[in-house]
Amino acid sequence: MGPAATVIGRKRGRRATLIGRNVALILAMLLVLIGGTLGAVKLTTDYLLYESATSDARSWATFVARSIADLEQIAAGELPSGASMAFFQLAQKSDRVHRYEIFNRAGYSQLVADRDKISLLTLSEFSPAAARAGSTGRPVVEAKEGHLPELPAFYALAYVPVMVGDVPIAIVAAYVDQTQERDRVHKAFLIAAVSLCLLSALCFGVPAIALYRRTLEKQRGDRRIRFLARHDALTGLANRAVLVEKLNAFLAAAPGGATVCAVHYIDIDGFKEINDRFGHDGGDFVLTTIADRLRAVARPVDVMARLAGDEFAVLQAEIDGPTAAEHFANQLACALSAPLQFKQSSLAHTVSIGVALAPSDGNNAERLLKSADLALYKCKADGRNCIRFFRPEMDAALLDRIRLERVIRDAVLHDRFVLHYQPMVQISSRSLVGFEALLRLPGEDGALIQPTTFIPVIEEMRLIDKVAAWALREACRAAALWPQHLTIAVNLSPMQFAVRGISATVAAALRETGLAPHRLELEITESLLLDNTEAILEELQALKAMGVAIVMDDFGTGYSSLGYLWRFQFDKIKIDRSFMQGFDGSRHDAEAVVKTIIKLGRELNVRVTVEGVETARQAAFLTKAGGDLAQGFYFGRPMPGADVAACILADYQHHKGVPDGEANLRLVK
Repeated sequence: MGPAATVIGRKRGRRATLIGRNVALILAMLLVLIGGTLGAVKLTTDYLLYESATSDARSWATFVARSIADLEQIAAGELPSGASMAFFQLAQKSDRVHRYEIFNRAGYSQLVADRDKISLLTLSEFSPAAARAGSTGRPVVEAKEGHLPELPAFYALAYVPVMVGDVPIAIVAAYVDQTQERDRVHKAFLIAAVSLCLLSALCFGVPAIALYRRTLEKQRGDRRIRFLARHDALTGLANRAVLVEKLNAFLAAAPGGATVCAVHYIDIDGFKEINDRFGHDGGDFVLTTIADRLRAVARPVDVMARLAGDEFAVLQAEIDGPTAAEHFANQLACALSAPLQFKQSSLAHTVSIGVALAPSDGNNAERLLKSADLALYKCKADGRNCIRFFRPEMDAALLDRIRLERVIRDAVLHDRFVLHYQPMVQISSRSLVGFEALLRLPGEDGALIQPTTFIPVIEEMRLIDKVAAWALREACRAAALWPQHLTIAVNLSPMQFAVRGISATVAAALRETGLAPHRLELEITESLLLDNTEAILEELQALKAMGVAIVMDDFGTGYSSLGYLWRFQFDKIKIDRSFMQGFDGSRHDAEAVVKTIIKLGRELNVRVTVEGVETARQAAFLTKAGGDLAQGFYFGRPMPGADVAACILADYQHHKGVPDGEANLRLVK
């Protein structure tokens, strides 16, 4: 053999030795792994077996302690009661419990019940474990191998003290047979050992597969995170950040001057009511359907986004001018307002759309979105279900709205609202019969803000129920100081009925102020009865049962007033002021309608109040027509509470000793 062969042989030998060592090392590691795993499994199974056994024993002993009522007497050496003996006899049939013992607090056994007999011990045996349980007040539990023929091969023993206060009255011991459980666990251990041997052979393949799957899951998770960072999770549309980014990029690349794009800000009208009626499932269905419809209407170059809640936006790119934006907005309104079918119900809804054009309404994303939002606010102010384009004066309107909301919040927090009272008179005698409480709001400069201005805002802020409840209490408090024949009328808001509990609010106001119920008149409008009529009528019946009067306000302006008159027995109806405003002596149709309503009230035994009486001619007409009550500037303007006393006094002085036929002067205005 030459030198080259010798070198090659030595290299092969060293390589074989290295391979052998590596194989040996791998085998050693594998054996260590298998041996360590088996040892860990053995320790774990033994531990779990012990825990299971002791837990069962403790549970059975506790069960016995709770099931026997005369434990203290048995522990004192007395015979068990019949119920206790019946329990022990039933327990003899258990396959799990081998034996029960009852010890006194010192640890001496008094009764033994096993599968063969139940006996009181004349010669007590002392148990250190029972004594320890009695002295510490804590259960003593242990698992043992059964070396005696009468004991199970493996059992658990629990000594549970029965405490009365902090004093043990007896110790209950339960021997629970755990032989089958141990055999089952040992069998499981053998199966696990064999399985581990097989699994260990795959110990290098499984981690590789797991690592690969983990890598794929991480990649999918990263993609999902990146998607959610830029999209809405529910609808899959872009979020505000993406819309702003795309809008800024488009504005930066577009030439200046002519209109280049439009932002359509979309709000679903009445979405909260849909959520309240159909739950979040219904709300989510509406949102996802709206998103699908946006995708169907928009072009590939447009950008659709969900901004928040029920608000969406569409960036309409590459348009020729305002006409194209208006046409697209009408397409959106038509597509998005189509009825939806959710389960067995049809969801009718509308949308409001505010539109802003670039660059005339904003040369950056934030300004353009703000302009579109202001246009959307104009939609809401105009009654929703419409399309509005941004106008520069909307900025000023927004500032006025912000100031008004601030004044309203301050008034709610600090009771800055005030009530004015307008007289109501008997038409035949011109005598005062009561007042209507009217809500007023002082502005920052002290001047009163028109109710037509601030009441719709209070309703949009969802504060009308709180404000109306305050007005009710304040009106009742004021009326309680007036003469007993005068009434007070208070308007109720439909929102108070929406949150339910209006009858409780009225009862609390009457109880707090001491006002007699028959002196309170609650005025409602027909719009209250348009939705959920049965529930509303139940609330009205509850109010009427208290003794308060229910008045239908603005009668004659709705669609179904006559229908509601026979469904609910109103105490009074008020003819809307619009009939008097159209009355000038030549409008015979207005006269005929008012006369007809007065006759209808007489037939139904319902008193009729005519609002908006401002001239002597109108008052004379109502006298001739046989009207009941009247209210308007002719008889008295709304006045602060401080002036009510003077009005009441003037009415009293005017009618004292004056025949009704001659009492034709107006009240003090």
